[in-house]
Amino acid sequence: MSKGNVIQLTEAGFSKLKNELEDLVKNKRPQAVDRLSQARSMGDLSENSDYHQAKEALEFIDGRLSELEMVINQAKVVGNLHSTKEVGVGAKVKVTIGKSEQVFNIVGEWEADPKEKKISHESPLGKALIGRKVGETVEVQAPAGKVEYTIVGIE
Repeated sequence: MSKGNVIQLTEAGFSKLKNELEDLVKNKRPQAVDRLSQARSMGDLSENSDYHQAKEALEFIDGRLSELEMVINQAKVVGNLHSTKEVGVGAKVKVTIGKSEQVFNIVGEWEADPKEKKISHESPLGKALIGRKVGETVEVQAPAGKVEYTIVGIE
């Protein structure tokens, strides 16, 4: 992702990322620094597995901190800006697939969680739904073949 790209997030997704950043800064990073300091004080670092694990944990946390700061700085919170007339980021979309009915939340790519029916506006289904209205049918290529989704509601 190049600098300057706008990252769309819902209000809930933005809050979740800010809370994770705050937890890393206030809790997890200081704990990792303490653990590294304690491991370092145990002597020979070449044979000290706790030191190496603590160092790796701190590097991981620092990487995640950098990533979260970048996302938050480039984020555009879309909140409830979508209308109920057409699908947009932040919308809850009810669709029918054959005889079954599904509800998907359209979210920014950093919030996507297919298990929770949160799909990115950049995913194939998300792209197909964005800008569509109730009553419209979209076709999406899936591993099993083309799947038709008919929009029956937008919240």
